[in-house]
Amino acid sequence: MKENYVRPLDIKRGRVDLSHGAGGRVSAQLIRELFARHFSNPALDAGDDGAVLPALAPGERLVMATDAHVVSPLFFPGGDIGCLSVHGTVNDVAVMGARPLYLSASFILEEGYPLADLARIVESMGKAARDAGVPIVTGDTKVVEAGKGDGVFISTTGVGALPAGIDLSGRNARPGDAILLSGSIGDHGMAIMAQRESLSFDSEIVSDTAALHGLIAQLLEAVPTVRVLRDPTRGGLATTLNEIAQQSGAGIVLDEKAIPVREQVDAACELLGLDPLYVANEGKVIAVVPAEDADAALAAMRAHPLGAEAARIGDVIEDSNGFVQIKTGFGGKRMVDWLSGEQLPRIC
Repeated sequence: MKENYVRPLDIKRGRVDLSHGAGGRVSAQLIRELFARHFSNPALDAGDDGAVLPALAPGERLVMATDAHVVSPLFFPGGDIGCLSVHGTVNDVAVMGARPLYLSASFILEEGYPLADLARIVESMGKAARDAGVPIVTGDTKVVEAGKGDGVFISTTGVGALPAGIDLSGRNARPGDAILLSGSIGDHGMAIMAQRESLSFDSEIVSDTAALHGLIAQLLEAVPTVRVLRDPTRGGLATTLNEIAQQSGAGIVLDEKAIPVREQVDAACELLGLDPLYVANEGKVIAVVPAEDADAALAAMRAHPLGAEAARIGDVIEDSNGFVQIKTGFGGKRMVDWLSGEQLPRIC
């Protein structure tokens, strides 16, 4: 019996070592004492290599999305890589019009990473999943040698149920449609950059990371005619709108004065020489709706706490070139083109 004894994890002082990813008794202990403790649910607690899940209701289709998270730093004002990995994947499922049901999670840990910090991440991730009502039902953990990772990388996959009759896609945008945005842009990206660059402002910049499926469900119930939903994450509002324009074969014109940007985010962008239109968001959604339904859609978004600052920011227009333009505060127009590279690396 003594040969089989494994001491309890020393969360306060312990560190990740290679045995935690080797698949043996120590790996099982890490899963049991840390991951299973915070992610517990019937499917996961069964302890099998996969999860057996209930069948979808008749007429529903399956939606699946996957994402990898390499944000640096791992902890930032308003969140951390744990809750971010849950929110990002829940939102990718939700913007398809689906009801998020389950998540899987894969961890790559670096040898020597403090178990106390890993416990903070796992606890945050478990709380985010419970708050969203979307359990983590299966997962995997691997460990790489010191110097060959960067603390923690997390990949998540989400599945959801898409009701019959819902078809949300960038290809659906049509000239005359209104473009709505659920709130201010650039909060997440600039929270990361302020932390990374040790910048301080009179008012702290806090990430907007949040699960949007409640807001989206409320919007779709009030306005079933919504054509497109997207969360403007990496590459920001500008990149996401260029994707929609390319898919739909139409153009987009934005109103700069209508796009909400917090004063401290604007100041940080100016200091760093960045354009907030291209800065990542993790708790905002873009909605493209028929113009006649724009007011109802705005009202539905503003009735939800995550959409209180929703605004109509532009319109879809006829343009075979698929250009995105913005009307500036000076009365002119400028192009809002794709970036050729990544403005802010390791932001999500």
